[in-house]
Amino acid sequence: MYSEGLGISRRLFHNETPPHSVADSHKTMPSAAPVLTYARQPTSASMRLPAGACDSHVHVFGPPERFPYSPQSVLRPATASKETLFALHRHLGIERCVIVQSMVHGMDNRVIEDAIAAGQGRYLGVALVPSDVSDAALDRLVARGFKGVRFNFMPHLGPAIDRSDLRLLSHRLADRDMHLQIHMASALIQELSPWLQEAATPVVVDHMGRVDARQGLQSAEFQALCRLLDHSGLHVKVSGIDRVDAGVDASGHPHQPFYSAGIALAHYLVKTFPEQCVWGTDWPHPHHTHVPDDGVLTDALAQIAPSEQALQALLVDNPLRLYKFDHVPSSIEPTEDAPA
Repeated sequence: MYSEGLGISRRLFHNETPPHSVADSHKTMPSAAPVLTYARQPTSASMRLPAGACDSHVHVFGPPERFPYSPQSVLRPATASKETLFALHRHLGIERCVIVQSMVHGMDNRVIEDAIAAGQGRYLGVALVPSDVSDAALDRLVARGFKGVRFNFMPHLGPAIDRSDLRLLSHRLADRDMHLQIHMASALIQELSPWLQEAATPVVVDHMGRVDARQGLQSAEFQALCRLLDHSGLHVKVSGIDRVDAGVDASGHPHQPFYSAGIALAHYLVKTFPEQCVWGTDWPHPHHTHVPDDGVLTDALAQIAPSEQALQALLVDNPLRLYKFDHVPSSIEPTEDAPA
């Protein structure tokens, strides 16, 4: 069973939605009804993932009665709980995960703390913090399983941190063996690159820099991302093939073949920077043009990392090195409320 008593369907894309769908998440005011941001019945992945495979980018939303949404969040999503996430990972064959705090909960990171505590050492976190976060607060995050902090340079997510503050904070993160995660609009890659290259700690770029994959490998923004990755301290998440190639047809489904332009960019990055890439589903897919099928996203790994060696590096070796998981997967049968 995947989530909330629902069985697994072989349909490619799930069309049952509440009164508001994921496309409503682009509105500037919160919706009256919750927005469903994930497929309740994703397909099963046809490929077998290596032992210890890591989903390096997900979020958890709510339940809001226990973990309130931020008043500043323009999105009011339907609950995407840790239990639903754990069930998805059992379904896909994923054993480790990094949960990234989103603006839905703002800088109240308790929802991720709760998921990490239930994750039996296989789930870690990336927090949202202010630029002037105290040393005590950073130490508390480390003690609770957070491995980095994220900053957004995306217009729809509010004001960004000052560049000079980013550089100063990177030294404090380095003292705690934490990394810096950056979610930026593709137009800012070149502008931010000097600041990111000067960071005192590893830097992880979200979703392939949010470039437009349909512009191809030679686009100015993708080439700027590749130049940034020429610096060994930089890493990239080859998540978001569905975001960088997000076109949909008249019925709201992605064009076929699914996300081919996004897959091409991800494959190039994995081939060119084999030790600097990690992968994630980006579940539960807020602020999107459609609701992706996580089984389809997982099966795309066969094209993104087509060799056994490349897949092992992308899903196991690189996340182990970057996030420093302590847990070694076992053959213990998981319970319904715990990860696989």
